[in-house]
Amino acid sequence: MSQEIEMSSQPSQVEQGPTAQQISDRFSPLYEEFQQNDLWMKGERPLLAHYTSVETLEKILKNEELWLSNPLFMNDLDEMRFGLTRGKAFFDQTDLEKTCGLDSATAALLRTDFNNLYSEYESKHALNVYVLCLSMHAADNTDGILSMWRAYANNGAGAAVVFDTGAIKTLIDDSPLVLTQVRYASTADRLQWLERKVADWCAIVAKGNIPQHMLYVPAYWLFHVILGFALSTKHIGFLEEHEWRLIYMPDRDRNKLLTEKFDYIVGSRGVEPKLKLKIAPLDGAISQFSFSEILHSILLGPSISSPLASASVFRMLEKLNKEYLKSKVHSSTIPLRHAWPI
Repeated sequence: MSQEIEMSSQPSQVEQGPTAQQISDRFSPLYEEFQQNDLWMKGERPLLAHYTSVETLEKILKNEELWLSNPLFMNDLDEMRFGLTRGKAFFDQTDLEKTCGLDSATAALLRTDFNNLYSEYESKHALNVYVLCLSMHAADNTDGILSMWRAYANNGAGAAVVFDTGAIKTLIDDSPLVLTQVRYASTADRLQWLERKVADWCAIVAKGNIPQHMLYVPAYWLFHVILGFALSTKHIGFLEEHEWRLIYMPDRDRNKLLTEKFDYIVGSRGVEPKLKLKIAPLDGAISQFSFSEILHSILLGPSISSPLASASVFRMLEKLNKEYLKSKVHSSTIPLRHAWPI
């Protein structure tokens, strides 16, 4: 998690209290669990499949870009909202005076700082958070996963684009794009995790000596721990998806590297915001790689796996000047076909 807590201006005399960075360092253990489970930062470079429609496959190949979706318009809305609303509820229900040993005035200021962060995120950033959902993929798997075909690829009549994240050799610190593995747990376990994190946070606050004008620092940490949880956890029932998420975090995009890529589509649910992300290097966000390197394979769904369908995809690749991808096309052999009417 970004730890750019802005340093307060220093007076000419020697300051007796702790600095903003010193206070921030106290709260960094709250994020250790995320770091310990961050396989990407530990150097793991998995194959990740994006299951989609054939129409979207054509757009990905033609434009060499991916369209990230806003969580508010995704079927994971309830899962993502769960973390934010429940985390805030635990904070709201906490007796800060008693649990953190604060006087009423300090507790009120701390609540205000946290609520301001929460409100600012809802009003300024929530609409501009974008996510691309991917599924961990085995190198020798040319069939794909049946449940993924059914749920995300037109009931098997779609395609999957498999990306080799090993093509990304260098990580860029504080990139507005974050790639993270989703963690799964039951509702009870997730609630317990949130409750424990709020309690751990209170224990750090209780150690005291945080000036009132720096209460935004602990508020910042608690909010971003809750946000990280909301964006990277799901109910255990989704475990077989083995999901990873590419997340665009607008509050990290201080140089506005991707704001010009904000766009929209008009679909069955009305106007939906999108982020059109080129599959290409981007200074300050994505290190060097080539399109041919990162595109590992293309899987055709089991409902369109006939020789004719493969030949048609080859024709598409020829027209898109991407004949070099033909050897990367595989047809799923899962025996799934569209049901015939009785």
